[in-house]
Amino acid sequence: MGFDLLPYQRAWIRDKSRFKIGLWSRQTGKSFALTLEAALHAVEHRGSTWVLLSAGERQSRELAEKAKAHLDAMKQVGTLMESRFFEGGESVTQLEIRLPNLSRLIFLPANPRTARGYTGNVVLDEFAFHQDSEAIWAAMYPIITRRPDLKIRVMSTPNGPRGKFWELWEKGGPAWSRHKVTIYDAVAQGLPVDPEELRAGLADDFIWQQEYLCEFLSAEEAFLPWSLILEAEAREDPRGPWNPDQAYLGVDVGRHRDLTVFVVLERVGDVYWVRLLETLHRAPFAQQEARLHALLPQVRRACLDATGLGEMLAENARRAFGYKVEPVKFTPEVKADLAQRLRLFFEDRRVRIPEDRALREDLHSVRRIVTPSGNVRYDAERSERGHADRFWALALALHAAENPRGPVEYRSVLRRAFAGWKGAF
Repeated sequence: MGFDLLPYQRAWIRDKSRFKIGLWSRQTGKSFALTLEAALHAVEHRGSTWVLLSAGERQSRELAEKAKAHLDAMKQVGTLMESRFFEGGESVTQLEIRLPNLSRLIFLPANPRTARGYTGNVVLDEFAFHQDSEAIWAAMYPIITRRPDLKIRVMSTPNGPRGKFWELWEKGGPAWSRHKVTIYDAVAQGLPVDPEELRAGLADDFIWQQEYLCEFLSAEEAFLPWSLILEAEAREDPRGPWNPDQAYLGVDVGRHRDLTVFVVLERVGDVYWVRLLETLHRAPFAQQEARLHALLPQVRRACLDATGLGEMLAENARRAFGYKVEPVKFTPEVKADLAQRLRLFFEDRRVRIPEDRALREDLHSVRRIVTPSGNVRYDAERSERGHADRFWALALALHAAENPRGPVEYRSVLRRAFAGWKGAF
């Protein structure tokens, strides 16, 4: 019999270690490899038992169907049965595949109570997403205690630096055989997908890093890590005269508690250099407007925070300088777009910033926060330095540079045609 396996899947199945853990990207064939290993072992070892726990009933059923498909491909008779029982007041669906050689594959939704009472090899599928993973681990691990031939298989994508899966991957020690497969690893070994197309379509760098690059990220961690910020700092002083045709202005507006920040970027090749970083604290409206109107003739385009206090400043600038100025209202969706673009430019090393402690701390202060309702927002704690104002001014400057807009210009051809027609008589 033969299965069309990619090298990393083959490496997983050939690894006979007693304790094995996989940190794999989404859509790289985790379930395929897990169920194939269990099915092969069940066929080859008469009377063996595998207990496979998934995050929920739907995932458990999908695992069972994959295992049944493997057995069918091996031309093995595997009878799939379904039963329901009550545990702790909950109705639980158990799926079981029985082979003629008395081997069994048992599929259950993850639950500390339903996991008890079995003896066999253990599979924990997408373990990072199991509710109460500590209790599940406490219930499942003793299953293999008294028989050294029994194995544990743990597989998942990351779900933040927490839970038993993260602990096993980071601190499991030398007893564990580790298999890590990012989306780029999978593509390099033959997975037929375009990772850059996936990344562009996803449009969320946090999800990309965790779900596809297998990084344990916390929703409360800094959105821009120190490593990216420090790599972007220019050792020479980049500030000074700039070319107005390649210069872009971003302005985050504040008055009483927050700062008003002006950032001018100049494009040199495909890299944006910070040429001006200027802050005003508790400056009156007239002073802010005067400084803005002095800078606007020196740049090609500008994006201004038009939320709250900035609305009038942006309206007046738009009236005076036309389509060179774009007012930007800070909705959650707009802030997400601004923040994600900023991070991508730092990752691609297309931004150079001065060695400025306040700027460095502002950039590091923004967090990606997931609310209890599942919404995502980008924000920072307000401090004496402001409210990440330099971060948003820089993000607005990049928005000005990368989203050129202007009036639609047209010339009527009817008048010319009519004039020509009239002259013919």
